[in-house]
Amino acid sequence: MTFKANEETAALVDRAAQGDAKAMEELIKGVANDVFNMSLRMLGGFEDAQDASQEILMKIVSGLADFKKQCAFSTWVFRIAANHLKNYRRHMFAQRPLSFEQYSDDILNANTDVPDMTGGVDRALLSEELKMSCTNVMLQCLDAESRCIFILGTMFAPDSRIAGEILGITPESYRQKLSRARKKMAEFLSEYCGEYGRGKCRCENRVNYAVMCHRINPQKPEFSEQTLIGVREAMEDIDELSGSFEFMKMYESPEKIKKFIGDFISSEQLMKVTEISASE
Repeated sequence: MTFKANEETAALVDRAAQGDAKAMEELIKGVANDVFNMSLRMLGGFEDAQDASQEILMKIVSGLADFKKQCAFSTWVFRIAANHLKNYRRHMFAQRPLSFEQYSDDILNANTDVPDMTGGVDRALLSEELKMSCTNVMLQCLDAESRCIFILGTMFAPDSRIAGEILGITPESYRQKLSRARKKMAEFLSEYCGEYGRGKCRCENRVNYAVMCHRINPQKPEFSEQTLIGVREAMEDIDELSGSFEFMKMYESPEKIKKFIGDFISSEQLMKVTEISASE
């Protein structure tokens, strides 16, 4: 998604706001991957991310009439997503907050002498699954605002002016907070993680422990089953830590969200939403 306004998107927004179902579908499909990826990193789990993504997409549809084009459509979308996700309280980690201290204690003191629990599934695949799951969950050690800033700056990389517009803070404040969050993450990875840093923790040695603790499921490797669509390159180098976060990969939105978009676009609910929007 580009953070620059363009005439093609503006025309699409106009048509969608007037009830053009085809334009609406194209518009929503165009932002679905970014909304899902931000939700996944903010909330830590696929089910929660899918539910939150659907709610955000509905907010985008119902709010089109309020989009005044004073910023790029993508900036407006990310503002809606960021506000929704920072205040989301129905995901697992909202009920059981995680800290860097708790996570490091688990890495250092957990008994990983566990019998084979792979169920015949390729250990290399499960090791990669655990790596993606672990680094995703690690984000939950940051408070909601810092996590949102980190994800926005590391995965989507708008310049600091646009990021400030999305988050309602100054560009200077955004840069400072992003730098602090990235340093916290980099320091933790460097000290404890053997995959991305100099730590002793290796995913291949913790697979059985992770299965036992229900952190990964050999029969349902969620991260491994998702279609990758690449890694975003940073547009603005805040603190020379860009290379430390190669795990911030982008996934294609799951079939559940694609089906939701198709069903919603063809539903009476969309007709009511667009009728209300067009009349305001």
